[in-house]
Amino acid sequence: MTAVAEQTRTLTMAAALNRALADELRADPKVVLYGEDVAALGGVFRVTDGLAAEFGDARVFDSPLAESGIVGTAIGMAMHGMRPIVEMQFDAFSYPAFEQITSHLAKLRNRTRGKISLPVVIRIPYGGGIGGVEHHCDSSEAYWVHTPGLKVVTPGSAFDAYWLLRQAIASDDPVLFLEPKRRYWAKEGIAPAAPAAFDRALVRRPGDDVTLIGYGSMVTTLLETADAAAADGISAEVVDLRTLSPFDDETVAASVRKTGRAVVVHEASGFAGFGAEIVARLTDQCFHQLHAPIGRVTGFDIPYPPPMFEEHHLPSVDRILDAIDRLQFDDTVAVPRALDGPTVASGGSSGSSGGSAVASGGFG
Repeated sequence: MTAVAEQTRTLTMAAALNRALADELRADPKVVLYGEDVAALGGVFRVTDGLAAEFGDARVFDSPLAESGIVGTAIGMAMHGMRPIVEMQFDAFSYPAFEQITSHLAKLRNRTRGKISLPVVIRIPYGGGIGGVEHHCDSSEAYWVHTPGLKVVTPGSAFDAYWLLRQAIASDDPVLFLEPKRRYWAKEGIAPAAPAAFDRALVRRPGDDVTLIGYGSMVTTLLETADAAAADGISAEVVDLRTLSPFDDETVAASVRKTGRAVVVHEASGFAGFGAEIVARLTDQCFHQLHAPIGRVTGFDIPYPPPMFEEHHLPSVDRILDAIDRLQFDDTVAVPRALDGPTVASGGSSGSSGGSAVASGGFG
């Protein structure tokens, strides 16, 4: 990763990703870019627009619509010294490549006791919010983070998209790079230095009362929620995970220990979603600092809905504010129910509750 952005410049996330790809193609002749419609069309979302014309069809080229073959070919290229970047056109299109990714791409380095590394980046536009339909709006991160040997990354801003993609391409381990397509057209200044190390979360907004944890497209939603919460006198800290695997326990846990309350937000379905792992880790690490159970706001446990219903399916500012309201700010905790009915204790200290009591409002 030798070439660096020359100066701060405002770009959309799509343009920032395009620039990152171009900078890496210029910097390293071993980098190649291919996938579904990335060359002649410039990608469905035009993220790769102009790259084939600049770098030629030996460096940037279209592939057949055969995802398993795309990844299998990338594995072979990487074994022989190349650094392939491949694109799956939409999130759910990656599923035919699942066996290649989980059985081979993720495991070959371990299988060879470190003798062979696979510096492959798989770019996947993911998530909803664009009026798409099923197979085009999945949030598949839980599948990939459950697979040891893969790094899983998703930017929440144009600035981060540029630098995270460059860092991913420079990695000697395979990276699933999830691009939140509903944010492709959001603009931000791109500065000439990365905001953080590749595997670190970032506090996007400081706060004292509650920690809002998210990634990808939800970062913008969380910042909007923090603005709305401030109008109600609640100071919300926003943590952008950036890298889902490896997970930055240190940054996230430090924030939750400070605020004593947390809400985890993602687009994917709630049941066995990535947020459940985050809640489990924070409960282990922050149990005695929690004033209330950790809330979750997620997509519903259904196949992705038709476009006219997606606004109800995706986490919104109002749904997140409702979850914040259930975090026992009145310092009321539930105690074990007596035989003759429920009993509620008021004024319990955060130290005594330790987050082990059941929230009167339930989980978010």
